[in-house]
Amino acid sequence: MTTTTPRPTAVGVLRDRVMKFAERVTTPLVPTDYLDVIDPMRSSADLRGRIVAIHPETRDAVSVVIKPGRGWLGHTPGQYVRVGVDVDGVRQWRAYSLTSERSRRDGCIAITVKAIPDGTVSNHLVRRATAGTIIQLDQAAGEFTLGPQVPAKILFLTAGSGVTPVMGMLRNMTDADADVIVVHSAPTADDVIFGGELRQLARLGRITLVEKHTDTDGMLDVGELDDLVGDLAERQTWACGPAGMLDALESRWAADGIADRLHTERFRPTIITAGEGGEVNFSKSGTVVDAGGAETLLDAGEAAGVLMPSGCRMGICFGCVVPLRQGAVRDLRTGDVTTAATGDNVQIQTCVSAAAGSCDIEL
Repeated sequence: MTTTTPRPTAVGVLRDRVMKFAERVTTPLVPTDYLDVIDPMRSSADLRGRIVAIHPETRDAVSVVIKPGRGWLGHTPGQYVRVGVDVDGVRQWRAYSLTSERSRRDGCIAITVKAIPDGTVSNHLVRRATAGTIIQLDQAAGEFTLGPQVPAKILFLTAGSGVTPVMGMLRNMTDADADVIVVHSAPTADDVIFGGELRQLARLGRITLVEKHTDTDGMLDVGELDDLVGDLAERQTWACGPAGMLDALESRWAADGIADRLHTERFRPTIITAGEGGEVNFSKSGTVVDAGGAETLLDAGEAAGVLMPSGCRMGICFGCVVPLRQGAVRDLRTGDVTTAATGDNVQIQTCVSAAAGSCDIEL
């Protein structure tokens, strides 16, 4: 088979020359940076989304409806998405479960966020975010899903905001014959996220709903679950909530010899404090250096003998982009701080970024 590559047209050649010239005169910003301002949702840009609506769920929880950029690949119910939100000049990344129906005609997705004490991002999204705001997005991830074959008997055990991935599953379930029990704990009836929708599903016979209002009923006792769910051992169970609850459930299921029937999702709170300069760990090379707040990571790494990828000095931008595995860095052009928790692997430019506290670079 012969593949023929069309010859570039005169217009195409001229366009390429103009773009190359523009890159030289705008470095360290390149034309794509300006295109991001004009059309931040374009398919060739880093994945972003635009907040189009914010719907209250409880007194401290909202559902944030987001129109993702053209690079969004979709999700499986139960998965989460990491969002990057700029809060007071610091880009913070957090993971939130997707709670929307996949069949939405407008192509939007939704996350549901509960404000937690001292939660920088959750409080910002619940109390300060507005429609029209552009946020950063990663592709959906996570294994907390029903899988290709929906079990005949399902138990969902949730507490607080742990109900969010489960609602993502319930809203997208098409098997009306599945026997589904939902046991959910919240301080009061008014604190049950999606309370009205869950109760409606129960009235329609779609689910059996057991609410545990902890302010009056006390905490859920894992040892008494048999009183709530008579056929506990026969059900595939998905559980999401506080770490203590999940630890107790895992111990109970293991003791009963049914650990393979329990699927858990743990939320990972992370607090990162930004500063001026800090210890930089170049993890692959095993090199650790103390970098100043005005020293680029590129210069700090090269001075320590780390082989740093870069084309910056030859006018080739973005050759120095590497993953920030953990910590905080500051963009020396704008002062903006970007943070990453373990496993986030946020892409940064080492030629314009400085340590803003301890950080781990994948080099």
